[in-house]
Amino acid sequence: MNAAQAPARSGTPPIILRGRWLTASRVMWVAVASLTVTLFLAGLVPLYEELHGLSGYDGADRGAVRHNLAELGLSVGFYAGYYLVLGLVFSAVCFALAALIFWRRSNELMALFVALLLVLLGATFSGAIEALGDLHPVWDRLGSFLESFMSIGSVFLFFFLFPDGRFVPRWTRWIAFGFFAYVAPSSLFPESPYSLERWPDLAYALFFLAWLLVGVGAQVYRYRRVSGPEQRQQTKWVLFGFSAALVGYLGLILLDAVFPVEPGSPQDLIGAAAAICFMLLIPLSLGGAIMRYHLFDINLIVNRTLVYASLTVMLVGIYLGAVISLQYAFRSLIGQESQLAIVASTLTMAALFSPLRLRVQAFVDRRFYRRKYDAAKTLEAFSLRLRDETDLDALEEDLVSAVHDTVQPEHVSLWLREPERG
Repeated sequence: MNAAQAPARSGTPPIILRGRWLTASRVMWVAVASLTVTLFLAGLVPLYEELHGLSGYDGADRGAVRHNLAELGLSVGFYAGYYLVLGLVFSAVCFALAALIFWRRSNELMALFVALLLVLLGATFSGAIEALGDLHPVWDRLGSFLESFMSIGSVFLFFFLFPDGRFVPRWTRWIAFGFFAYVAPSSLFPESPYSLERWPDLAYALFFLAWLLVGVGAQVYRYRRVSGPEQRQQTKWVLFGFSAALVGYLGLILLDAVFPVEPGSPQDLIGAAAAICFMLLIPLSLGGAIMRYHLFDINLIVNRTLVYASLTVMLVGIYLGAVISLQYAFRSLIGQESQLAIVASTLTMAALFSPLRLRVQAFVDRRFYRRKYDAAKTLEAFSLRLRDETDLDALEEDLVSAVHDTVQPEHVSLWLREPERG
């Protein structure tokens, strides 16, 4: 049997730096990264002092924080150190991934850019550089340049360059140039009347949203028209990391809006750790995409995420609905609530888990992985016909049809070897 398939789009190769350009790029990267990390380390002490002084809360909330911590047997110093350590964990992961990418792939322009982006992200996320800027105007000006211009600007530039380091479409380079031409003076001179910091909040948000939408549109165009199979997997990894982090972070905000969390409470401490865990998905996905580590596992990860996230939401809804309904029934019958409602609801969840998971898996495969679902169904039907088919000509037609429907080659031919004589 011979099946010839049309060649897949290979995509544009990454830009490789050589000679003087490579040396200059590495020296510049080391200089910027060293300065950024140094400012970050210098800002840890003033950041801890701000956290210890509860500068982010007003008078009433400060009293609530101290009261809640006292009930847990914790001090304000522990509270400040806890938040400081969470920020350090995120920064350490970003710095470690940046160093690994620089060590292994610094000859690739895009890898070098992502490594610098991770350094800037890790240094500015915790607020250490911002805390350092409160000590002197010079540090404030330098920190504003690193945070408002280089860090945010690198994130937007990333959407125009990833994954091969080229502007696609080409006209997006002029959009990027216009962005930096306006943001650079604004970050250096925040007191200027044209500074972004003086814009109304709505206009400020719409400005960055417009640039973000253009970048996302460029990624969609690149994915559909330019990227090869490997580059598409890289894009899927990054999209998964950003999407999961955003959904998780927004979910925590929604929970806080529905069930307000008091500062200094156990829910506050757990929520802060959960937020950092969600945000860590961004640098981890970037590092995996650039290092091209297990790129093609992303399809399985996305599939399982869709299945179990949907399953969790459905089971939680069923559990809460069952508990509320049964408790209402018990109050109507015996005049009080009963623990049997919780037991019955738990048993119902355990009984529904397996069949509900299979149904959700089938729905996800049909809706988002149609080719895989169709191939599985085709092979299943062919195996059933194979057991009962006795006509060789009909079997040949079924085999060719099954190969065509699953592999989808450009041409399918079948040869049968002549039986040996004697």
